Amino acid sequence: MAKNLLEQLRTMTTVVADTGDIKAIETFTPQDATTNPSLITAAAQMPQYQEIVDLTLKQARTELGKSVSPEQVVSLAFDRLAISFGLRILKIIPGRVSTEVDARLSYDTEATIAKGRYLISQYEAAGVSRDRVLIKIASTWEGIRAAEVLEKEGIHCNLTLLFGLHQAIACAEAGAKLISPFVGRILDWHKKETGKVYAATEDPGVLSVTQIYNYYKKFGYKTEIMGASFRNIGEIIELAGCDLLTISPALLAELQSTIAELPRKLDPAIASQSDIERISMDKATFEQMHAADRMASEKLDEGIKGFSKALVVLEELLKNRLDALEGGETLNHAAEDIFHVYDLDGDGFITREEWAGTDAVFDALDVNHDGKITPEEMAAGLGAVQNFAGVSS
Repeated sequence: MAKNLLEQLRTMTTVVADTGDIKAIETFTPQDATTNPSLITAAAQMPQYQEIVDLTLKQARTELGKSVSPEQVVSLAFDRLAISFGLRILKIIPGRVSTEVDARLSYDTEATIAKGRYLISQYEAAGVSRDRVLIKIASTWEGIRAAEVLEKEGIHCNLTLLFGLHQAIACAEAGAKLISPFVGRILDWHKKETGKVYAATEDPGVLSVTQIYNYYKKFGYKTEIMGASFRNIGEIIELAGCDLLTISPALLAELQSTIAELPRKLDPAIASQSDIERISMDKATFEQMHAADRMASEKLDEGIKGFSKALVVLEELLKNRLDALEGGETLNHAAEDIFHVYDLDGDGFITREEWAGTDAVFDALDVNHDGKITPEEMAAGLGAVQNFAGVSS
């Protein structure tokens, strides 16, 4: 009997679910799962998860006391919410969950180290071994240095927002457990630059991950490679054999429903024979290569800004929800306010480039799949935000 693509992919690659939706994780039973603020923002607005949000906020208020400001309560609840979702996910999956450090700390090594230690301490206080958690950090030079310190303490890291070979080499030399090169966002940049439609075999994101894979296997690095941010299953097919792939529920469903042969495209034995020159990586080399790679420079900066915006949105939603729980008046135009945060040019649409957050959330909001999110799609798709805030229209 012929097997579907997802079944075959699992024989050569660890499949990770790119979602905060616990129901989706239960459906596809991945080995690992990864979350970030924009995924949690979307999941937290679903009625089935409101209990988690409310309990987290109430516990934060109880711990800090009535005299503390809502902003301080939300700050404490913020990390606790990510951990709450992580704990729920870990009850379902056999592997690891990635929990993200505040993207606004991406250029602050010491603050990133402190946040990573705090997140692990909270998981361990809940009885979870640190081996089951990956601390997700942006692949800036400062973030990579933080990961180097954390890894030496047995706190494993997932280096995200990775777009260039220089970032990948620096991560591997720092001893990072895992990297997440962003396949789809690399493709987005090249399509915008050239106007070209790329076949999967020449997809710039696919070629970038293939280059990193071959480099790592050639020189024996133990850092795991997890391709991320996919636009179509063609990209996934071309990276079959990669250490891990993190895939949105929509693409997991498409893989599961497609019956076809899936040949292995990435193989460590073949990669080890590659004719590749080793690059010695230090800060000066990193900065020089980063400046020369306009795509990597622009996408890293854009990604940090996008994840930071997602944090602001989540904080605002939590403030609204806390106000509702404590009997206050909440704003009834939350969806509109959030929309304007992302609509950078004020044209009434949010494009994928403006969104800059998690692709799975963009795809979920873009109901008609035209590459733009309207105010109506934002209000409807995000729960509607008014329901999350405890407001009726």
